[in-house]
Amino acid sequence: MFRSLKSSDDRFKRLVFHSGMNLIVADVTDSSTDTDTRNGSGKSSIVELLHFMLGARPGRDGLFALPALRDHRFTLQMDWPHSRDGATVTRSGMKPNEIELDPNVTVEGPPSPVPAIVGLQEWQVAIERDLFKLPADHPGISGRAMLSQLIRRVSAHAFNEPIRTFPQQSIAEASANVAYMLGLDWRLVGRYRDIAAREATRRQLTQAAKDPVWGKIVGRSSELRGQLTVQSQRVARLEEQVSAFKVVEEYEQLQRRADDIAKQIRDLRTRDVVDRRTLEDLAEAARESQTPEPDYLERVYADLGIILGDSIRQRYSDVRQFHGSVLRNRQAYLQEELSAVQQRLDSSLAERTRLGEEQAAILKSLSEGGALESLMVLQQSLAEARGQLESLRNRFEAAQTLEASRAEINAERSQLESELRTDLAERDSVVAEISLLFLEYAQRLYGSDHSAYLEFSLSPTGLRIVPMIDKIDSVGIRNMVIFCLDLTVAVIAHRAGRSPDFLVHDSHLFDGVDERQIARALSLARKVADDEGLQYIAMLNSDDLRKAQGRGFDPEGVVIAPTLTDARADGGLFGFRFSR
Repeated sequence: MFRSLKSSDDRFKRLVFHSGMNLIVADVTDSSTDTDTRNGSGKSSIVELLHFMLGARPGRDGLFALPALRDHRFTLQMDWPHSRDGATVTRSGMKPNEIELDPNVTVEGPPSPVPAIVGLQEWQVAIERDLFKLPADHPGISGRAMLSQLIRRVSAHAFNEPIRTFPQQSIAEASANVAYMLGLDWRLVGRYRDIAAREATRRQLTQAAKDPVWGKIVGRSSELRGQLTVQSQRVARLEEQVSAFKVVEEYEQLQRRADDIAKQIRDLRTRDVVDRRTLEDLAEAARESQTPEPDYLERVYADLGIILGDSIRQRYSDVRQFHGSVLRNRQAYLQEELSAVQQRLDSSLAERTRLGEEQAAILKSLSEGGALESLMVLQQSLAEARGQLESLRNRFEAAQTLEASRAEINAERSQLESELRTDLAERDSVVAEISLLFLEYAQRLYGSDHSAYLEFSLSPTGLRIVPMIDKIDSVGIRNMVIFCLDLTVAVIAHRAGRSPDFLVHDSHLFDGVDERQIARALSLARKVADDEGLQYIAMLNSDDLRKAQGRGFDPEGVVIAPTLTDARADGGLFGFRFSR
């Protein structure tokens, strides 16, 4: 239970709590309104401050982020399991993620006597472990959510419904937290949250499928299955290539030598073409170099009309012998040239054969392996192919989720409903205890002629816990339904050690409630707190307290100092007024 609440600002009105009922009374002037932007008397600020000290995350526009309060340090003293002197918690809006603890109760086992500054998450974990006895693994429920049930916040619209403590909270989440405190199988109840998440995903994907670019983002599973097969084969092929790859030493030198050999072979072939043409020309010249007819000169001279004498004929014989010598010399030269060209062709063939063999050996080495850079490129290609394969798998899974039939999800939901129905039947005595306690509290407020019950029903969204008092629909009745439920949950959970020993109600709970029910509710809360060893803290307007007294409620010993008021600037909780 809480012991005291104070601030580093001397203007703050320190609150000292005791066991049992604690009423914090506020005098409200006629000029006060629910929409007043000033802090007023500060009744709801007490609720916000308790949440802040018990690990609530501060919002940017939250109360303790305001310039008027962010520099102030607030300190809460409270009981703590295994610590005789309890625990002192200090926190400020300036450093909301730093929690000062004395002693350090976040450690396992007995608290460390040495004060410590811990993080917000560590503090939340300690609250869940020690105050709510939550196991280390508790998906779907949290200490913060259960604190919102025991300390309802009007700023979060926690008085709109009995089970949900803020409008955005799902039925599955709210029911799981209440189920834990009531001793039901919260894990079964929490599984509705997983089914709801799958159903929400399916709906979102179905809606997205109507987008024209959907096929490019996800696609259909039938198409993606084929793409997966092809991409898997490509990855396997690249893996084989990388595995069999051999790094050839001096790869670049071999590559350059292969290029040089190819150039030499091309040059040799070009020379061979020239030599073959030369060879043909020489052969043709050799065939044409024959000894002419002896009398050809005579015919030439005769054609020219020149008559040769005998002396000339004698000299012509000498010329013919000389000309024959010249022809023989020419033929010998042509034969030598033919032989030389043929030798060059034969040598070129031999060189090209040798270069071809060397080139083949080099190309074989290059084809069997490669340079280190080539291996790195191949490995990069493999990594990219693997990434594309993983992307296809994710798209395939998304497509399958989209195409999963509603019947499959409904089948799982039906199976869960069957398991939960069986569990409720097996816990019939627990359910009966809860229902009878709620009935008792409701009849203490409205008499035994009014029926009241807690309905535990199964719906597609999860376990529904519906508290009812007759069928009268009014704000006052709805608020008293919340009062009876909260009291039932607090008592059942405290008896089993599944929650701390306090319950806090803001004055908004009593808005619109008949003065007779206010008096009976306060009397009931006082008796239950005393009988069960609970601490019940309620903020109450002074006019409601006077009405309750007129109906028989005795406030003796339960109203704690100070009395708050918004009639004076210094009359509120913080001792000064500021704009929010």
